[in-house]
Amino acid sequence: MEQTTGRQLAELQRLSIPQLRARYAEVFGEPTPGNNRAWLLKRVAWRIQALAEGGLSERARRRAAELANDADLRLNPPTPRRSVEAAAAPAAPSPEPAADRRLPPPGTILTRKYKGATLQVQVLARGFAYQGQVFKSLSAVAKAVTGSHCNGFWFIRLANHGDQ
Repeated sequence: MEQTTGRQLAELQRLSIPQLRARYAEVFGEPTPGNNRAWLLKRVAWRIQALAEGGLSERARRRAAELANDADLRLNPPTPRRSVEAAAAPAAPSPEPAADRRLPPPGTILTRKYKGATLQVQVLARGFAYQGQVFKSLSAVAKAVTGSHCNGFWFIRLANHGDQ
């Protein structure tokens, strides 16, 4: 390795991330979206050495081509990055999720005996009411009652043994 190449590699350690990105664009001829310092250092250092010493041997290039022929290729292009204007714009409201078909209609009172007490849970349009509190799911109700995580449908006994 020439003295100038060694000096260039040593200077890379002192560069900030924006400076490394600029150096990347200089040696590769294209910008990079990467901001990872370690990755930028490795890529720029490799490119500087490849330009100084000639890169891969012909045998290595053939082997890389063979491996690339056998590799699964991406079929869809990567999603484009969102611009600042698009990120600042309010998001469109998401459609209402479909109601779970295992649940009875809103207003129904689900009853279950548990440890000698009768539990009554009311089905709401968005959640479940139990002892004056509203819960997002039956599992949250079951956790409030038992103190541990469990499947709310099984706890309230709405699920058939064949359902999964």
